[in-house]
Amino acid sequence: MWLLPISILVVTTLLAIPLSKYLAWIMDGKYRPLPILRWVEARLNSGPQNWKQYTAALLLFNTVLFVFGFVVLSVQPWMPLNGLGRGMLAPTTIFHSVVSFMTNTDLQHYSGDQHFSNFSQIFFCLTNFFLSASIGFCGLTAIIRAFRGESKLGNFFVDMWRVVIYAFLPAAFLLSLVFLQQGSPMTFDAAQQVSTLEPAAMGTGDNGQPKQQTIVMGPLAAFVPMKQLGTNGGGFFGMNSAHPFENPTDVTNFLSCVAMMLFPFALVLMYGRMLKRVRHSIVIFGVMMALMIGTIGWAIWFDTLKPNPGLTGRSSSQTYQMASSQAAGGKQDVILPAVASLPVDQHLGNLEGKEIRFGTSAGATFAALTVDVTDGAINCEHDSLNPIAALSPMVGMWLNCIFGGKGVGMINLLLFLIVGVFVAGQMVGRTPEYLGRKIGGREMKLAMIALLIHPIMVLWPTGLFSATDWGTKAENNPGPHGFSEIMYQFSSASANNGSAFDGLGVTYGLNNNPNPSPTAVQWDIAAALVIIISRFLPIIAPIAMAASLGAKKAVPSGLGTLRDDTTTFGFLLVATILIIGALLFLPVAALGPLAEHFGPIPFGG
Repeated sequence: MWLLPISILVVTTLLAIPLSKYLAWIMDGKYRPLPILRWVEARLNSGPQNWKQYTAALLLFNTVLFVFGFVVLSVQPWMPLNGLGRGMLAPTTIFHSVVSFMTNTDLQHYSGDQHFSNFSQIFFCLTNFFLSASIGFCGLTAIIRAFRGESKLGNFFVDMWRVVIYAFLPAAFLLSLVFLQQGSPMTFDAAQQVSTLEPAAMGTGDNGQPKQQTIVMGPLAAFVPMKQLGTNGGGFFGMNSAHPFENPTDVTNFLSCVAMMLFPFALVLMYGRMLKRVRHSIVIFGVMMALMIGTIGWAIWFDTLKPNPGLTGRSSSQTYQMASSQAAGGKQDVILPAVASLPVDQHLGNLEGKEIRFGTSAGATFAALTVDVTDGAINCEHDSLNPIAALSPMVGMWLNCIFGGKGVGMINLLLFLIVGVFVAGQMVGRTPEYLGRKIGGREMKLAMIALLIHPIMVLWPTGLFSATDWGTKAENNPGPHGFSEIMYQFSSASANNGSAFDGLGVTYGLNNNPNPSPTAVQWDIAAALVIIISRFLPIIAPIAMAASLGAKKAVPSGLGTLRDDTTTFGFLLVATILIIGALLFLPVAALGPLAEHFGPIPFGG
């Protein structure tokens, strides 16, 4: 049970150490490319860029990516590789999907095997897997160069080329060979028609003959590796990594976990190598690892080692009071009758919504890891986690700095770091400094803008949708669980994660769908806007902050300098993250998973 998460963490860490050295070598341009690659790189190089030019290039690239994605999905019905005749998605769903994939969020308001052709899966999804995954990587690289005091932060287009060609492409190719050997399909065929073992299991046709089963397939062996390596998470199938084509064996499940963690781990260490402050990056790595171990342990303890409360009976009736304006005294008695326990053996914990091919703890482990690194792929149903266990993925998204996505997780942690150093400096009466440079008002303002945009983009829309039909008509459960479904959706959108409590009805589907989810349009638009704001402000503001700090003259360290490579600094960083996270999100945790756990009916649902 515990061997799986321990082995995943150990193997990924061991692989990340040499990979971080390789990534630093690439991004510092110390490699010697082949002549043809050197020629392409020279064509992309428009010259060194300052931070404003670099961010402008980043935004321009995303604009082009948005237009490209919108066109690809819009012409799906007329494109090749559409053997099942998939039509056009609803316009708002196209808008949401394009925004989601170009920002490395991959929050899906559609089911890939039901709504996408292989053409869209390849040219929309797979293309974005490589390109969107590189943007945060480039943003962190620009920040590192700014911290080194460089006025020119490199060239965005060259950095993108380096990440895609020299980092992602080789890793994805090697991993795809393993997935192919393990049984993932690799074909352009849209589906296969097969006869079921039980005749007429799919019904019978007008002629009375048994219908065949349609098994959707495609280039899965190439699709899944980059889905995981790029912490994209968007599934070819609606079942995502629980589907036997996406995740055929325990080997691919293990490698899926390692793949989605590998680059986030390596980039933290790359940060230290490029700054020549490896011990500082090791402290940061240790802080992130401690938080990750906490989320994994919490999920396993409260889900794998605990029974499903929905299957646990009550030997006697229980009476609770709830607020009611209709009852005398403002309170109404609610009686829960005795319920007989279902004949289910729960010694293996909560098995609802789990893919148990990989072991009892695999679902809880994957659930914690996929949000900690903002991947969003799932191999179990998060909506079916025990209420208190569901706090683990929620906390991972709320903190949004436990390794996180490629580069973006490290960028988010730098915001907490700057705030922690500033507060510590004020407490001892010394001007705070980081990397030998004094932190001033401009740096703090930019850090706070980037830090606060995340809770704002979670809490405001959650409150709006919870108080209106937009949310209540979409939720699958009443009371605190329904609130958790709404809150989880916006937490995932703002954290650029992509996982979901799938009980929420947000799917419009194809444009000719006569019965879409009643408020799917509102969800498409709202989630897309949250994704856009939460993606770009937390990248641009830290780049500006790093440029401002890096332009200052470095001062020598003295007796009052707060060293950033010590255990004390690590504890300061952990305390800053947990205190700020609790202050921002504890109230909604109390209204959602905590209320459901301690319930039973605090909202009268």
